[in-house]
Amino acid sequence: MAQKLNRMEVTSLKSVPLESKHISLGAKLVPFAGYSMPVRYSSDIDEHHAVRNAVGIFDVSHMGEFRITGPAALELIQQVSSNDASVLSDGKAQYACMPNLQGGIVDDIIIYRMHQEEYWIIVNASNIEKDFQWIQSFNKAGAKLENLSEQYCLFAVQGPLAKSTLQKITPVSLDEIPYYEFRMGEMAGIPSVFISNTGYTGAGGFELMVKNEHATQLFDAVMEAGAEFGIKPIGLGARDTLRLEMGFSLYGNDIDDTTSPLEAGLGWITKFSKTFNASDILLEQKSKGLARKLVAFELLERGIPRSHYDLCNAQGEKIGMVTSGTQSPTLWKGIGMGYVAAAYSALGTEIYVNIRGKLHKSLVCARPFLKK
Repeated sequence: MAQKLNRMEVTSLKSVPLESKHISLGAKLVPFAGYSMPVRYSSDIDEHHAVRNAVGIFDVSHMGEFRITGPAALELIQQVSSNDASVLSDGKAQYACMPNLQGGIVDDIIIYRMHQEEYWIIVNASNIEKDFQWIQSFNKAGAKLENLSEQYCLFAVQGPLAKSTLQKITPVSLDEIPYYEFRMGEMAGIPSVFISNTGYTGAGGFELMVKNEHATQLFDAVMEAGAEFGIKPIGLGARDTLRLEMGFSLYGNDIDDTTSPLEAGLGWITKFSKTFNASDILLEQKSKGLARKLVAFELLERGIPRSHYDLCNAQGEKIGMVTSGTQSPTLWKGIGMGYVAAAYSALGTEIYVNIRGKLHKSLVCARPFLKK
């Protein structure tokens, strides 16, 4: 009965275009951000190590894609983004967040500049409608804003052998696409594939955006090209452990409408050289100091920190909460992130994770957990 109930739940969700392909590859599907998504194909640990040591392919077609065009495109982006998109040139990308009017985070995004009057934005799947309405509400100068999310598939090919895999099926020189740059080019015989070096795993690789009608052709070509390297399809489970080892925030866990980019350690994408939504609030927060901060920590004894576990001081007093945590498959110890009172945020500070009533000693450490 439970299996039937879960299947009914899954079929009521949106599907990515290649869902049948994933089922044929043995994927277990779960609800995620309004979509039926592969959580794993074999095991989270096997898939994690495949990406760290070789190459894997993620279907992240649930993510949202917006296009902003026209003479007022940059003005609109500058209003809603915490970062300074005016420094971008053609073919460059930028990580940013969109502050709400209270200084929280509507979403974290990646901005891509095609040319002076055309930008693309990748947004989180759970926020597609919210983000579109948010950006449109500040579109006073008449930029053209389009939600193209239903027209494109997005694949992330990640791992130290990702470049070797993809170079076999494209004439585009992947060596000439540095981190946070992109190109449009032919891949697997498909013209105008969006090839971006903006990974979420820390293992190297590229994201490929392609029209839905070419998605199967591209996915199959990548799998065939990567066969000699042992390529595996990778699910959400390994995606989470991979990003956490790099200390990358996940929207809905580590950042949301109630957390400011400064609290989240995203001061580096918060540029006060311009005016943007809530920039005055964030500037005041910066000048007065922060009451809490997002920290990374590693356990000094056995235990796995989980989201929403309390973080405590040595006296057992609550000082914060875990937002993301796992047993690192690479480091083989418990790691996590969470917000703590600022007094406990310095590197090397001892904090304690309350795991089922027992306090587990941990140390605040630098991100990423996995050093290159």
